[in-house]
Amino acid sequence: MVIIAFAPKSSKCLPNIFCKNFKHCAVLVRAHKGFIMYQFSSHKNVSKIVIHTRDIRILCLHSWRFIYIPCEINPYFDPGASWTCVNMAKCAIGMRAPFVQTPDALYKKLCD
Repeated sequence: MVIIAFAPKSSKCLPNIFCKNFKHCAVLVRAHKGFIMYQFSSHKNVSKIVIHTRDIRILCLHSWRFIYIPCEINPYFDPGASWTCVNMAKCAIGMRAPFVQTPDALYKKLCD
């Protein structure tokens, strides 16, 4: 199971200019006792954060949205090779959509 998390805020200036609703996305993968969140910072700089269901509920209170995708993580998933957070999320689920470049577009594509 893969979960894509969408955040309404970002510390980067370009997503704050170009994106309307969601400005950042992250990938959550099921681990032994919780989840591992792959938090994208920059190219070759991805943090692995261990979170639990309580943490997900707290993030929901801060306007984060989560989409559950019933698939296994892509075996070729390399978070450090991605250039953007959206590229990392698409690689994790094996999506090939070249025109999906913003978190808003990814959210809309996954909800359809």
